[in-house]
Amino acid sequence: MLKEQISESLNFLKKKGIVEAEVGIILGTGLGSMAEDIDLICSLSYREIPHFPLSTVETHEGKLVYGMLAGKKVLAMQGRFHYYEGYSMKEITFPLYVMKSLGIKNLLISNAAGNLNLNWKKGELMIVGDHIDLLPENPLRGVNDPYFGPRWPDMSRPYSSDLVEKIESIAVKQGITIRKGVYVAVQGPNLETASEYRRLKLIGADAVGMSTVPEVIVSNYLNIPVCVVSVLTDDCDPDNLFPADIAEIIALAGQAERVLSKLFFELIEIV
Repeated sequence: MLKEQISESLNFLKKKGIVEAEVGIILGTGLGSMAEDIDLICSLSYREIPHFPLSTVETHEGKLVYGMLAGKKVLAMQGRFHYYEGYSMKEITFPLYVMKSLGIKNLLISNAAGNLNLNWKKGELMIVGDHIDLLPENPLRGVNDPYFGPRWPDMSRPYSSDLVEKIESIAVKQGITIRKGVYVAVQGPNLETASEYRRLKLIGADAVGMSTVPEVIVSNYLNIPVCVVSVLTDDCDPDNLFPADIAEIIALAGQAERVLSKLFFELIEIV
């Protein structure tokens, strides 16, 4: 069934001129405009592509963008899918199987996340070095097809050490403050209570969000090296907690995006 769905998606994309790609990109909340830097070959709405879910979040464009960036053929998802939208984990991660089939060698992911580390500031960037999965479902649950990957994928190093070292080096060269920490994924869509923030800090998280981990799990399963950078969009201080301003969160993500775009551009050049 999955192989058939991938084949149908691939056949459609190839007819539209999307025949191969070297780097996959997934752009998160408030971070979609990086796709505008791509020298466009083809752009398709998710609703056109067989078996792709539809992005229902207002800040996600819901487009697959294909073209040249930093001398590489890239395939960028301008907007992702979330569990809280009602999709299964298999639906959320389906595009990764298509990207793998088109030949991507590396995957870059961005997201907007709440800042749990009070030594850091909102608006800063965080490289995800590890994660904690608190989502209620796993994208690999069910019968395994060894054609795609192993029954029990190793997750001792879910984030590519090579890509992380490279992007850290680029940030130092550009004089960009970049943190490195642990991302925790929760179900959403509501934000957390003060007590929930305390719990997340206690278990070792530096940032919290509602995405990314399913894609990282499947990337490891498919043997795709992955690098994730979070924009820390709001301070999650349980002792000084105020109602979240979603407009401010999106605006902060947009402001940080130009910096993140520079990092991703240089990373793509050298991978």
